[in-house]
Amino acid sequence: MAAAVIISSAKVAAALVAVFAVLATYAEAGGWLPAKATWYGAPNGAGPDDNGGACGFKHTNQYPYMSMTSCGNEPLFKDGKGCGACYQIRCLNSTHDACSGRAKRVIITDMNYYPVSKYHFDLSGTAFGAMAKTGLNDKLRHAGILEIQFRRVPCNYKGLNVNFRVQVGSNPNYFAVLVQYAGKDGAVVQVDLMETDSTTGKPTGVWTPMRVSWGAVWRLDTDRPTQAPFSLRIRSDSGKTLVASNVIPADWKPMTDYPSN
Repeated sequence: MAAAVIISSAKVAAALVAVFAVLATYAEAGGWLPAKATWYGAPNGAGPDDNGGACGFKHTNQYPYMSMTSCGNEPLFKDGKGCGACYQIRCLNSTHDACSGRAKRVIITDMNYYPVSKYHFDLSGTAFGAMAKTGLNDKLRHAGILEIQFRRVPCNYKGLNVNFRVQVGSNPNYFAVLVQYAGKDGAVVQVDLMETDSTTGKPTGVWTPMRVSWGAVWRLDTDRPTQAPFSLRIRSDSGKTLVASNVIPADWKPMTDYPSN
């Protein structure tokens, strides 16, 4: 009689984590993966009533989002570090007779708190209907939970530079900024801040890490007043880095946009 093989739950969990990591890497590399999709909000809307979401982006019914937005569950939202990432989604005719099979690009702008699968896109009504054959948008939206495929793709923020929007409540001891339009990668995994030396008027040369406050908002708390102008350095999830030198001026104001050049 063959000896029984006992595998600990810890080893099983570790194996599953490894499998999911491989799947996620495959999706990032451009391969199609299975997911499920639902939709919310108005049938032809951008998702939330305020055209925003848990990432902090607003006016998602306008360029460059154009209502093609989605909530992502944790493997997509990534505690906010998936905000702004772009994916192609499609549903096949073998899944639903209203599916066109054509790939459509969506942007992660919100958090999906009630996932129904490993990867779950809770789409705007516009994005969900965009997967349909011509004239069958409403029919597809009646499908409920839909089997789809997805893959990571570059974003297209043509005509837009990376933008930093200083948040309400920011002051010399607390600085928070929303990062938008982060190039082709879209998503930001780290933001660092460099102050200006008050004596020389030149950058200090020291980068201080910021941390995620919520969504795509990054914050720095200090026990002493910070000295602007600030330079900001962002790193995308592909490892690419952008430095916006002195992008936040000495007379910065909350709820103001400061685009990089």
